[in-house]
Amino acid sequence: MSSGVHLPRRNFVGIGLGGMLAALTGIDVTASAERAIVKGKAKRVMVIFEQGGVSQMDTWDPKPDAPAEHRSPFKTIKTNAGGVYFTELLSKTASVADKLTIVRCMTQPTPGIGNSHPKGSQYIFSGEAPGGPVEMPDIGCVVAHKAGTDALYLPSNILLPGTSEQAPTSQVGFMPPGYAVFKTGGSPADPSWRVPNLGLMAGIDERRFKDRRDLLSSLDVGYVDAGRSKDVEAMHSLMDQAADMLTNPLTRKAFDLSTEPQSLRDKYGTGHRGQCYLLARKLIDSGVRYVTVDAREPMRSFRDGKPAYYDGGNNMNWDHHDAIYATGNTNIKGGGAGAGRFGIQTWPMMGSTDQAFAALIEDMHQRGLLDETLVCFVTEFGRTPHINERQGRDHWTHSFSFAFAGAGVPGGQVVGSTDRDGGYITSPMAYTIEDYAATIYEKLGIDRSKPIITPTGRPVTLAARGKPIPELF
Repeated sequence: MSSGVHLPRRNFVGIGLGGMLAALTGIDVTASAERAIVKGKAKRVMVIFEQGGVSQMDTWDPKPDAPAEHRSPFKTIKTNAGGVYFTELLSKTASVADKLTIVRCMTQPTPGIGNSHPKGSQYIFSGEAPGGPVEMPDIGCVVAHKAGTDALYLPSNILLPGTSEQAPTSQVGFMPPGYAVFKTGGSPADPSWRVPNLGLMAGIDERRFKDRRDLLSSLDVGYVDAGRSKDVEAMHSLMDQAADMLTNPLTRKAFDLSTEPQSLRDKYGTGHRGQCYLLARKLIDSGVRYVTVDAREPMRSFRDGKPAYYDGGNNMNWDHHDAIYATGNTNIKGGGAGAGRFGIQTWPMMGSTDQAFAALIEDMHQRGLLDETLVCFVTEFGRTPHINERQGRDHWTHSFSFAFAGAGVPGGQVVGSTDRDGGYITSPMAYTIEDYAATIYEKLGIDRSKPIITPTGRPVTLAARGKPIPELF
């Protein structure tokens, strides 16, 4: 190399994408080395992960006949889909129910996960129960490997913002680091927010960048028949994608919410959650294959471009062990694990969620994005049918609800049923998180019969214990 350091040609192959890009710029990207995908209804996937355990009987699965002492205080309302009912906390989402399938019979039977948010989050990210013989990659990592992206100037697997306490449970597992999720960081509601690491490093202009790239492309990577090697072709493809991400002006544009009409930003909600949902739609529209939103309003947020403060809130996920129906924060005397949140009906909780999700579904429908995008609204488990002594609801794995839309998912449909308390499944069908993962792979047309081989040679079948949810097809 120009520095005088000699790198043996046979070792250059082992550098991989991360090493090649570091030689160019010093950063890593997510890329696609394989496009082993057959035709499926979905081309892209958006996962809305509302972490902490959303209360099913307060949202998707109303129980007006539950005992008064444990009943949700929120009214049951009609939706625009005949025979489908939500609670009034989803009054805006009720207007798009004709585009949704609500699965009320989700369950999580794996022992030892129900009391662990990290394990539950890892379960959602990977679609596999943690603790198996190998560390499983996120579903998004597998999709990046199998399907790549429609936009070479963007990562194919993005988590936004990727700053919550459960974000580290998103992992690449046994797969190469090049497929790790790209985390945006920060808050798109902040007027000064910019995505880091999406430009050339200081001191490296485009001319110098091109010189380094040309130098790498001229190297013999050590194959006798380098001109026809699939591995070499794949490596050159990854280099092209890395270069495109760092030089293409469309990269930053895809993350720039200032290009969206203010009226649309207002419709989603100008807080952290609303702007994260809007950014997810923008990334899907830009061709990103797999986008996950894991958002909750921070204590110090932004609304209408100005600072907004939620006194007493410090981790506003859905873990409502205390004072779930508080009109402010949940920091009650004698409370415990549920402190630091706001009541479920408040703006930073279901108020912002209902507005953002309804706007997302309507926006994607109007743009034609729902035709080929699977949207999944998920949580790691539900809440107990009984209110505890701290006026909260604890973790509950026996039954909870997911919502789906797009990519051929029938609209205006409810799948499964629970008893009058919302605690136990009463329908013949019950579905697991493995079934959820299998559904995503099936929708994308990824052949699960072909295992992924780990670096140690172990074949791993995707969602081996799961089956696609038939009512979503």
